[in-house]
Amino acid sequence: MTSDDTARLRATVDFVTSQHTATLLPLLLPGLDGPELRALTDRCRFAHAALLVFPADPPTLRAELTACGLTCDVAEQPSVVVRKRLALRYQRDAAELDVRILRPTVLGLEGEPRVVEVFTLTVPPGSELAAIAAHERIDDNEAHLAFEVERPDPLVLRGLSSIFERHGAVADGGGYNPHEDGTVFYFTAPADSKAGYRRVELYASGDHRDVLASHLGSDRSDEPAETLLRLFTGAWTTQALATCAQLRLPEALDIRTATAVESLAQAVGAQADSLATLLRYLAMLGVVSQGPDGFRLTELGTLLRSNTSGSMRPLALMYGGPFYHSFALLLHAVQNGQTGFEQLFGENHFDYFARHPELAERFDQSMAASSRMFEPLPAHPVLTAAGRAAEPRTIVDIAGGNGELLGRVLTAHPSLHGILLERPNVIESARRSLAPTVGDRCTYRAGDFADVPPGADVYILSRVLHDWDDDRCREILRDCARAMPAHADLLIVERLLPADGSPSLATAWDLHMMCNVGGRERRAEHYARLLDSAGLQLVDHSPLPLDAHVLHARKAASPAHVPARRR
Repeated sequence: MTSDDTARLRATVDFVTSQHTATLLPLLLPGLDGPELRALTDRCRFAHAALLVFPADPPTLRAELTACGLTCDVAEQPSVVVRKRLALRYQRDAAELDVRILRPTVLGLEGEPRVVEVFTLTVPPGSELAAIAAHERIDDNEAHLAFEVERPDPLVLRGLSSIFERHGAVADGGGYNPHEDGTVFYFTAPADSKAGYRRVELYASGDHRDVLASHLGSDRSDEPAETLLRLFTGAWTTQALATCAQLRLPEALDIRTATAVESLAQAVGAQADSLATLLRYLAMLGVVSQGPDGFRLTELGTLLRSNTSGSMRPLALMYGGPFYHSFALLLHAVQNGQTGFEQLFGENHFDYFARHPELAERFDQSMAASSRMFEPLPAHPVLTAAGRAAEPRTIVDIAGGNGELLGRVLTAHPSLHGILLERPNVIESARRSLAPTVGDRCTYRAGDFADVPPGADVYILSRVLHDWDDDRCREILRDCARAMPAHADLLIVERLLPADGSPSLATAWDLHMMCNVGGRERRAEHYARLLDSAGLQLVDHSPLPLDAHVLHARKAASPAHVPARRR
């Protein structure tokens, strides 16, 4: 670590060991009066402070921790949250940022145990990550204070959150961690806070997601009419996000420095007063934040930039464009069983996009925007076994779009060869995308489902079957079964409808597929029946991000078949 990191670490240790809850809270929340201060100190205790440091290597980190009087007997763990925040902030691939977390303990003024939460990102001399380190040492975006709530219950948590907000703290996310059975409520500290930290968290043991929903703004009122009124505005949200993306507001905004509305209006070609109205709404959504000098982009908003890793801009344009318009015919779809898209445009969306190349390209980009669901897939046992096989193995990605998923698999397993089967108008785009990373290890085949190449070892159907009704799905699966050798595996990526009716993205996409595509989402047992009708059997299924799952199937006659189970 640099001397700056060492100084920051020592300052954090001194802060944690020297602060008293009763004196720290008034610094954090100026204007806190006697009764409210007593209410907080009776139910909260100062637990830790956190910072992010940038050691040159692990031995350097350990030496500096020791020099600051810190020992940590527990092994460091990956910090997924901070890694993702850095990736969004600096438009980097999260895989490049190996952020770790250590929690060495110290003693407070009265001998009570506290923690110095140390996030680490190794930055060797000359590393291109040095620029990130320089910015973070100045901005300290990941530094925060934490208070643990004693004897938490819903009434207490709502009361404590209310006190924080009444004194200028702004709700800034949170979550429930089932691994440690704890709920975290994040706040941005008031602008006039004198505690020296811009972020603060309340930690409560147990599952308090009902209170968290209110904190996050998803349940701001117990009044049914107000709740319903907020639900009515969903269409406005879709159009606000799509307009933000269309104007390229995210590209015109900075994440650290505010920009005045007049300057933004000139940059994006908008009328200043009208743009200010849109920006205030986007601030309510958390896409931008508003300050006295104007607006700046949030980490959430960076996902609407076109050049950021995992950009969701194409999705915003699709859902605010043709799919938005066809949703106006949802009533027709429900009453007649016909897609709103076909009723509006006169043909199904695949044929329509084929005749409008710019929409077809945007659709393929929108599919790639959900690529986070693919991140764990290359580690699936089927692909890992293929990658380690003594003889070269071949993977076929059927209707694989621009090759995002196939590229990830081939990159993770250099011994594999890939075949991408797609429509002729998509193949060239996929070739341009994959050639720089996988070179000649990928073959491109123009065709339809009836053209599935035979003799491969693994076949992938990613987000394909939900586009079609059951009859067409059976045909597609039979095409796959005919091409598959006895030893081959089939991996199917889809969202699964929950069997218990719990909230899920799959339920929302089920409505979307019905109205716009004519397909549907399904439960695992439904897919098992479809596979069985095609001479295939479901081996197992396991979860992926974004409420997706990967289903593993083999030929029914395969001796390797085992009863279907969930991993």
